[in-house]
Amino acid sequence: MSTLSGTEPRVIVENVVAGYLPGVDILRGCSLSASDGELVGIIGPNGAGKSTLLKSIFGLVPVRSGSVRISGEDVTGARPDKLVQAGLAFVPQNDNVFTPMTVKENLALGTHLEPKRFAERYDRVVATLPELARLARRSAGALSGGERQLVAMGRALMSEPRVLLLDEPSAGLSPVKQDETFLRVHDIRSSGVCVVMVEQNARRCLQVCDRGYVLEQGRDAYEGSGDALLTDPKVIELYLGDLADQVEAEDAAAATRGE
Repeated sequence: MSTLSGTEPRVIVENVVAGYLPGVDILRGCSLSASDGELVGIIGPNGAGKSTLLKSIFGLVPVRSGSVRISGEDVTGARPDKLVQAGLAFVPQNDNVFTPMTVKENLALGTHLEPKRFAERYDRVVATLPELARLARRSAGALSGGERQLVAMGRALMSEPRVLLLDEPSAGLSPVKQDETFLRVHDIRSSGVCVVMVEQNARRCLQVCDRGYVLEQGRDAYEGSGDALLTDPKVIELYLGDLADQVEAEDAAAATRGE
């Protein structure tokens, strides 16, 4: 990979058109950028293309036009394994741990390209996410939803990514567990990693992110700092009201389950 210039963001997505099926576009000209040590949040109604955007960046959804650049290099359409080598990591919302394996074995998978570096990377990741040390010998299948999310983020960090893509890390968690998850994301970002996060909890996402994008029908309808979007009358009227009601209902259900 070439050296990143001093001014260019770490990840640049420009006018991406993408979809799962031929002739059906979920993204219709979507753009974003994110820099080292920056947390960029993506919010929007269901079906807006938020998760599809992350999967397009990570090579899991075909990009029909537009481009994706990481560290100054065009990686549009590259395979996920090549993107990992380029410094990209992706944590999906569901099925993000290998349940028959221990937590430490899950983390080891994050160094499958460089297994000899497991020990040093393990120490570094545990320093950022110290709860992993306590869980190390437990089966991933016996963990709570919040603990699994922690393991998934830890495994992604084991590859030493420059860019971390998170797909709804707080989904299904109680408000307390959501706050813990956002604190972990903040610690990851503070370590210098560029974090791009799709979040269902729109208001909380905008509270913690440096910048945010609001997606609507596969396009970025609004972009700005988290604080600016939180106080934008149009964003509040069109998105934060309905999304907040939905999240409150999901939070109540998660609290009832004790997650």
